[in-house]
Amino acid sequence: MSTPSFDPSSDRSAQLRAPAHWQAVEFISDLHLQPGEPKTFEVWRAFLQRPAHERADALFILGDLFEVWVGDDVLDSSASTDQAFWRACADALKAFSLHTPVHFMAGNRDFLLGAEGLKACGMQGLSDPTALDFLGQHWLLSHGDALCLADTDYMRFREQVRQPIWQREFLARPLAERTAIARGLREQSEARKRSTASDPSLWADVDTTAARDSLQAAGASTLIHGHTHRPAEHTLGNGLQRVVLSDWDAAAQPPRAEVLRLDARGLRRLPLPLS
Repeated sequence: MSTPSFDPSSDRSAQLRAPAHWQAVEFISDLHLQPGEPKTFEVWRAFLQRPAHERADALFILGDLFEVWVGDDVLDSSASTDQAFWRACADALKAFSLHTPVHFMAGNRDFLLGAEGLKACGMQGLSDPTALDFLGQHWLLSHGDALCLADTDYMRFREQVRQPIWQREFLARPLAERTAIARGLREQSEARKRSTASDPSLWADVDTTAARDSLQAAGASTLIHGHTHRPAEHTLGNGLQRVVLSDWDAAAQPPRAEVLRLDARGLRRLPLPLS
C-alpha cells in the first residue's frame, strides 16, 4: 500500500501571537482522561491546582486530553453514567482558566469536543496546525496524527470522521449508541496496539519529510506535537527539529506525567509529582 503524499500548502497553519507579557508557556498532550483511570485524573487536577508562582502564563493542550469524547452532551445528560467524571474535568479546567488561558487542540480521541464543551471547560479552540509567535520565534504546534502518513488505515479513517457531514450524523445518534460505537473503536485500537507492541518498526510515527515541509511552510524551526507517545527530540536537518510530548499514565510502571515548558531558558521537560 502506498504512503499518502503530503501537501503543506493545503494545510496552512493558523497564527497565534503571544501577548507581550507572556514569559512562559506549557504544553501537554495525550492524558487520555477517562473514568476508569482515577490516578491520572488526580495527578492532572493537582497540576492545575499548583500555586501561582509555579504556573506558566498559558497552557496549550495538544490533543487527546480525553480518552474519548462522543459529544458535548456528556456533560449534561442524565443518560450518561460517567457524567460526574466529565463534569469534574470541565470544572477543574474552568477554575484553572480563570487565571491562566487554556488553548485546546483536538486530537484523534477528542475531536468532537465542540463549542459548548470548550465553553464549559473555559478553553479556547486551537486549529491544527498553529504557529505560535513567542520569544521572537515561530513554534509550530500540532497533535501530530495528520503527519503519520504511513498509518494509511488511520489516515483514511481520519479523513472520514473530520468531515462535517459525518460529525453531524454521528452526533445526531443517541448518546448511548455513540458511546457504544466509541467503545468498539477503542477496543479495535487497543487490539492493534497489542499486535504491534513487540515490533517498534510497525509503530506509526510522524513522517520526516511532512514535518520538515510543515515547518518550512509555517516559517518555524521547531514542531511540538503529541500523539505518538514516544517523547523525544528529533533533528530534521537545516536547523529544524521536532519535539514529542509525553503521554500521561499515573498507573503505569513506571508512571508517566510530564509537562513541556518553554521560556527564556528554552524547552524543558518537567516531570510532575506522582504521589
